[in-house]
Amino acid sequence: MPRPLPVLQQSPTEPGFVQDPYGFYERARTRGRLFWWQEYGMPCALSHAAVSQILRDRRFGREPPAGARPEPPDHLKPFFAVEDHSMLELEGPRHGRLRGLVLRAFTSARIAAMAGEIETLCHDLLDAVPEGDVIDLLEHYARPLPMIVVSRLLGVPEAMAPRLLVWSSAMVAMYQARRDRPLEQAAARAAAEFSGLLRDLAEERRRRPLDDLISALVAAESEGGRLSPEELVATCILLLNAAHEATVHTLGNGVHLLLRHATPPEFLAPDRIEATVEEILRFDPPMHLFARHVYEEAEVMGFRFQPGARVACLLAAANRDPAAWDDPGVFDPSRLPRTHHAFGAGAHFCLGAPLARLELRIALRVLFSRWPEMQLHGRPRYADLYHFHGLSALPVRPGRRRPRG
Repeated sequence: MPRPLPVLQQSPTEPGFVQDPYGFYERARTRGRLFWWQEYGMPCALSHAAVSQILRDRRFGREPPAGARPEPPDHLKPFFAVEDHSMLELEGPRHGRLRGLVLRAFTSARIAAMAGEIETLCHDLLDAVPEGDVIDLLEHYARPLPMIVVSRLLGVPEAMAPRLLVWSSAMVAMYQARRDRPLEQAAARAAAEFSGLLRDLAEERRRRPLDDLISALVAAESEGGRLSPEELVATCILLLNAAHEATVHTLGNGVHLLLRHATPPEFLAPDRIEATVEEILRFDPPMHLFARHVYEEAEVMGFRFQPGARVACLLAAANRDPAAWDDPGVFDPSRLPRTHHAFGAGAHFCLGAPLARLELRIALRVLFSRWPEMQLHGRPRYADLYHFHGLSALPVRPGRRRPRG
């Protein structure tokens, strides 16, 4: 007989929780591998095994069941005009078709070929940082880097990166616990303006293709109508938003961890940087809560889910499950890598994970080689972003700055 779930209360916008959600996760873990989060009104999975099972089980998915989502209010229709065509929110054949088309353009070879360009960009950004005793590393390095990289990959003019950052932040705010009417209106405006830009760029690529992802997606669109104009726009916005949000937070969280723990420089050497990046992703990932709809009756860890329900997967809690890792609350870049859930799992495993990992490896190596005496200035604070987890600023003292080698 399935047992009832323990009920826990915790506001996701309470300041103490925002700064350290892991304490709540550990309290919840003492009650079992699933619990009922009162503020969300749904069950949550926090063990590595439970999260892995739900993310891979096709009886759970992102797309609401037919008729389950009400008609969006007028002020949000521009946002959902994009969202309704985003592969992140789709399941089944349509999701598979879109993902396959993007993978044909977003190849590992194309990503690997960007390594030299990413390294040059890292040096250029550090060279442009104004001299000063204290600087915000998020503003000057972590925020612009991923947006410029993905803009170049897609074929969006690099000069538009500041505007793209504003649009992306506004749209992604729709997934935050502090969402309110002003945030919704800002997201809708951003979606409309973002869509207009990408429709114009797609039209340019139809007339004059280039060697970029937008041109590759336009070509897919023209081959038998397999990618509609709406899907093309939504796919480009998804890639831009995902590249911005996840990589900015991980890079900021990673630098914070490395400095706070005085990590020896050998852990950023070419033969060890990969394991260091994976430990950063495990220990303090950018995405904490990812919800799924239940399509069919399913039992997970003794709890029976009914069709029409929702469940939250707590990715960051799963990454610190003592059943999966020894001393999971310890940041240890010498840890042997194993599967974590920073990028999700299953059919919706993050498409941009290879690019994010490449950027993180290069960005951390270049940063610490150029600023070997860098130190934290004060104690950085996390922004009120939940379901994401990232710093509001990262003030550092660069110390002695080495020229590029």
